[in-house]
Amino acid sequence: MNTPISCEFYDQLIVAIQRKIPSTIVYLENEEKSTVKGVVTELMMIEYEEFLMLKGGKKINLQTIFSFNGKRHKEG
Repeated sequence: MNTPISCEFYDQLIVAIQRKIPSTIVYLENEEKSTVKGVVTELMMIEYEEFLMLKGGKKINLQTIFSFNGKRHKEG
């Protein structure tokens, strides 16, 4: 079951998109923590799940994100 995404997290994402802020994202990929740096270009829904899109085309499910620019969003 998906955990609701906090409004504060959405606000951070929107600001990063609008200002084209280079961001560091720690997330779960293939059951391991991964870190990626890039510029978030948009938020999207794919089959009822929310994703952020990085410049270059990488998609990250919001449910898998532990931290965004050093701010924790999930325990892990």
